[in-house]
Amino acid sequence: MISEGSSFFRGLLIGGVFCVFVTFIGHIKMGHEPAAPHEHHHLHAPNKDEVLKLSEDERVEMSHSIRVYCIILVMPKHLALWAAVRETWSKHCDKVDFYSSEEVKAFESISVDTSDMWAMMRRSVKIAYENHKMEYNWYFVCQPSVFAVIENLKYFLLKKDPSQPYYLGHTTKSGDLDYVDINGGIVLSVESMKRLISVFNEPENCPETGGLIWKVSEDKQLAICLKYKGVLAENAEDSVGKDVFNTKSVGSLIKEAMANDPQKVVEGCCSDMAITFSGLSANNMQVMMYGVYRLRAYGHSYNDALVFMPPANSNND
Repeated sequence: MISEGSSFFRGLLIGGVFCVFVTFIGHIKMGHEPAAPHEHHHLHAPNKDEVLKLSEDERVEMSHSIRVYCIILVMPKHLALWAAVRETWSKHCDKVDFYSSEEVKAFESISVDTSDMWAMMRRSVKIAYENHKMEYNWYFVCQPSVFAVIENLKYFLLKKDPSQPYYLGHTTKSGDLDYVDINGGIVLSVESMKRLISVFNEPENCPETGGLIWKVSEDKQLAICLKYKGVLAENAEDSVGKDVFNTKSVGSLIKEAMANDPQKVVEGCCSDMAITFSGLSANNMQVMMYGVYRLRAYGHSYNDALVFMPPANSNND
């Protein structure tokens, strides 16, 4: 009995060591450390006073130069959210396509024939880039629980050169890896898309499947692949340092702000130039649409320096 028990525990120990070794090898193959360590990056929106100093011709040219293609990753189980996004904020993208895990006849979508989220993201961005790289210079990738204010995104991108490798949103840290959280949406410049497509052809650096022992989330895997091409995650903030990509809903953020300091709910909650909120239901989407685009305080004129018009054939404001 003692001998059998000893053999059992010896086998258990050897098996445990083997698992750790395999996990370590899988971690290396995914390429966490091809580049030198770097500091966390922060990107800020333009200062409104700087924009006001531009001539009217410069403002018009800049407002027309930012072309955003929205890539929305959907599953059939998300039909209600899918429908809500179609009818609300996505109409403000210069182009929007819904990339689905399978064909759904009720909606126009591009089927990528996989339910694996990383493979789904890879195939979607590859199709988007190969078909539209000459038409759009910024790509916004998100899931259907996100509500995005595309005009605020364009304002944020105003002085950023899409020929540079931008990869931005709400950054999170996992070990030594900075990555943009998919829950708040991910923005890639056309240069970053170009580099991403090229690393797809290097399976040793950017495998189509995750780790050997456990799956790596699609947003982390994206960061790993981009890091091999020198593209690093950058946290997007307004001119005073508040996050503009939010991984929670407005309601959740307000509750947190009230708990932290009831006297400073607005200051502690959200940026005036917020770009995304997450975790919304289909009904929440409609409420957000009303609050962001349709509700007006009579007699007030905002006199914004720039005007971003919705695309042609859009029935939104």
